[in-house]
Amino acid sequence: MTVTKTHDVAVVGELYIDHVLSGFTTWPQPGEEVVTDAYTREVGGGAANTACGLARLGRAVQLVGIVGEADAAWFRQRLAPYALDTGGLRVGDGATGISISVSTREDRSFFTHIGVNRALPALLSDPATVAGLARARHVHFALPLDRAVADALLPALRAAGCTTSLDVGFQPGWLPDPANHATCRAVDHLLPNEKEAALFCGSDVAEDYLSLARRLALPNPVLKLGRRGALGLDGDTTLGAAPPPVDAIDTTGAGDAFDAGYIDALLDGAPVLERLRRACICGALSTRVAGALGGIPDRTELWSTYEQSYRS
Repeated sequence: MTVTKTHDVAVVGELYIDHVLSGFTTWPQPGEEVVTDAYTREVGGGAANTACGLARLGRAVQLVGIVGEADAAWFRQRLAPYALDTGGLRVGDGATGISISVSTREDRSFFTHIGVNRALPALLSDPATVAGLARARHVHFALPLDRAVADALLPALRAAGCTTSLDVGFQPGWLPDPANHATCRAVDHLLPNEKEAALFCGSDVAEDYLSLARRLALPNPVLKLGRRGALGLDGDTTLGAAPPPVDAIDTTGAGDAFDAGYIDALLDGAPVLERLRRACICGALSTRVAGALGGIPDRTELWSTYEQSYRS
């Protein structure tokens, strides 16, 4: 099936309004309070973060998701500087998803209200949505992809000549369920972080995740290791990349920026090691300011950092 491609990437997933509190030096115990002046209200969710990251890198990107009617205009206004195609945004019946991110220099935690994102499986089952996604060279899913939806959607995208990637986020129900192994095999690139990989394989040892990935014959498994970089498989060989040093302010969205760097390199036809390195750069640089979007590099900064970090 020949499909005319109008976008480099379509990014699909849950959309949120992020309330980001950062700058904490310690984590409070139950009943304690810590105080910060660092607060940001921002578009959030892995889909928006990765889509903006790819747009900053010069890719033609469509964002597909659902927001509440009261926030639709704000979303489009906030995303306008990134020149995203927001034609894939749908207005749902209910409240936009909300996520409160509390971040230290080392880690972050989230408190989330799902909102209208619960309607995503129905949206992804709509033939018009599928036809729209098929017009992208690559489709990235930033959500726990429903098994029935995956069974119908992924073969249609493959037939249309799309490559695919999946970052489900921290999903304690989805990740350990063997029923989802078929979905992980059906996507071309699986992109979990350490905690997600531990849920997936039942172990917090990186090699155990990679061993399971080999046994399941996952096409291109990646493991995000935060400030320690990332691992990936190139055939039977494990490759690793380290991020450049940065003064991290807020790690919110760093894994989503990593995904953007990885997909950008994939679209360039880069080999596994370069994909990991470019992804690590994008993830690291995104942590320099509060919020998930402000620190995302453009292509000039990406390549400048790449030259300094890996070709010296």
